[in-house]
Amino acid sequence: MCGIAGIWNRNSRSPVDPALLDRMVTALGHRGPDDHGVYRASNVGLCHTRLSIIDMLAGHQPMHNADGSLWIVFNGEIYNHIELREEMACKGRTFKTRCDTEVVLQMYEEIGAQCVDQFNGQFAFAIWDEKRQTLFCARDRVGVRPLFYTLHEGRFLFGSEIKAIFEDSRIPREIDPFALDQVFTFWHPIPPRTGFTNICELPPGHTLTVHREDLFLKRYFQPQFPPADATEKKMPHPECWYQDHLLELLDDAVSIRLRADVPVGAYLSGGFDSAVTAALARRHISDQLKTFSISFEEAEFDERLFQAAMVDHLGVQHHRFVCSNQAIGDHFSDAIWHAERPIIRTAPVPMMLLAKGVREAGIKVVLTGEGADEVLAGYDIFKEAKVRRFWAKNPTSTLRPRLLQRLYPYLSNIKGQGISYLSAFFGKGLDQVMDPFYSHRPRWQVTKQLKMLYASHLRETLKGYDPIDEMAQALPEDFSRWHPLSQAQYLELVYLLPGYILSSQGDRMSMAHGVEGRFPFLDHRVVAFSATIPPNLKLRRLREKHILREATKHLLPNTITNRVKQPYRAPDDVVFFPKKKPLPYVEEALSPSAIETSGLFATVAVEALLHKCNRQEGLGVKDSMALVGTLSTQFLYQQFILKRNTT
Repeated sequence: MCGIAGIWNRNSRSPVDPALLDRMVTALGHRGPDDHGVYRASNVGLCHTRLSIIDMLAGHQPMHNADGSLWIVFNGEIYNHIELREEMACKGRTFKTRCDTEVVLQMYEEIGAQCVDQFNGQFAFAIWDEKRQTLFCARDRVGVRPLFYTLHEGRFLFGSEIKAIFEDSRIPREIDPFALDQVFTFWHPIPPRTGFTNICELPPGHTLTVHREDLFLKRYFQPQFPPADATEKKMPHPECWYQDHLLELLDDAVSIRLRADVPVGAYLSGGFDSAVTAALARRHISDQLKTFSISFEEAEFDERLFQAAMVDHLGVQHHRFVCSNQAIGDHFSDAIWHAERPIIRTAPVPMMLLAKGVREAGIKVVLTGEGADEVLAGYDIFKEAKVRRFWAKNPTSTLRPRLLQRLYPYLSNIKGQGISYLSAFFGKGLDQVMDPFYSHRPRWQVTKQLKMLYASHLRETLKGYDPIDEMAQALPEDFSRWHPLSQAQYLELVYLLPGYILSSQGDRMSMAHGVEGRFPFLDHRVVAFSATIPPNLKLRRLREKHILREATKHLLPNTITNRVKQPYRAPDDVVFFPKKKPLPYVEEALSPSAIETSGLFATVAVEALLHKCNRQEGLGVKDSMALVGTLSTQFLYQQFILKRNTT
């Protein structure tokens, strides 16, 4: 895994500033500490920082083709590069390296932009075509690896992280109010929006071709689900067929993700998904597999007993790191620097600290279980929507809403609530079952309450804007014909997964310490096949990921196979108020003067929130998210805008 960046002065022949390229590559040094390189010719410059994983000696970038007319900077992995190289060798092509970057370059030279359809991998890359005077950029299907870009005064700049683009002091810096409103609704901006005005993110499954005159954005991949009427008829295959085919695809996805010239480890959280991934990896690794996990001070978040069960079952060499509340508070600012966007949960911070421990243990590639919940219906939100639809058929029932009490056994604040509270919260909108966002409205309704903190002028700027309307305009034409579970899965897979889980909790945190995550459940073959699995095999009554549990039960102990889903979470508000007193940086970042300087939030509202934090043992979900969201936004402003304006 690596960091890439570049500049093209499209409207002039003026050369690219070499000092600027050096600063850009330095800004990305944490992503690739093993090597770096710069290519500069006339009005184009490309730079690269390398995390060496395949062909350690010959994979230097930027890399060029035989005649020097094509230059590439590549971030990611192409897992089927061996097979693609063999196919091209049969056509007479020769290779100088064993690395996948050269395969990408030669595939582009052979078939152009269609090369992305051939890749099984996670990637973001840019290819400068000297003959055609174009820059071709691409991002993987589900958005594992990031790519950002901007146009400014005839110049096109791009980078794996926004901070590389901001090394050019001429690029304006401003918090995007509409992106902030999206974060305070969905937890993330909707691409191409980012946290900053006029800084764009290349959406997952898209390519971008930059010409002198214009930019051409093209979607090459979008998850597709069969119509609901097709899934409600008799299954075309017996359940065992789906089990066998899913396991076969998943096993191969794990196998090819073990391809590396360095040791590959695995995360073992104690949950079902990482257990499946580690168990499959264990079958393909002759040496003892190294696994890694985090645990917490508070029992509500800790999963060490389940981690220990899997360690004993697999016989792996396990490393467990205890993440204290103090550590989360101490490193929150660092996580925002790497995330480059507001966040409303502290969960990214322990993931960043885990990556640090992994790297210190001598591992820089890990398999993880991300994606299983999205493609195989594992989240509580799917069960919640199913209960609400069942309830909606008899909205006056007093028995049906009681099913909601079974959904969140791991949440102490939910367990203490009566059925009247649950009915009042989840009962809103029961008559709107045809709403395409029916499954997600309750979640978004909680997050939207954070907007009560907005400053008056921000409210005025956002007047008449609804981020949900913007999302609705981007839904596939046949979305309304899909099964309700498929609709909910699509929203998780296309939006929350790349927008938050794979970015703020994934790439940005692991690459902060030069650790590459690999995701077998997000192999595009697994994603495509899982979409065809009948919904009742994914969510059987209220048993999430039923088909996966049945397909892999011979690999795992019963305690793991039958464990109810417990999402990864971390302590939130309490980490900022040890002994009921705010950390000094919390008081400073949320002080009236700091709030007035950023101009994003209302001073009175923030003061009221701080007062609430000071006098309570713990906050509710809404107030906790409001605290983290406000604090992270203030840090974003201070780190990227205020600091620039004062230096």
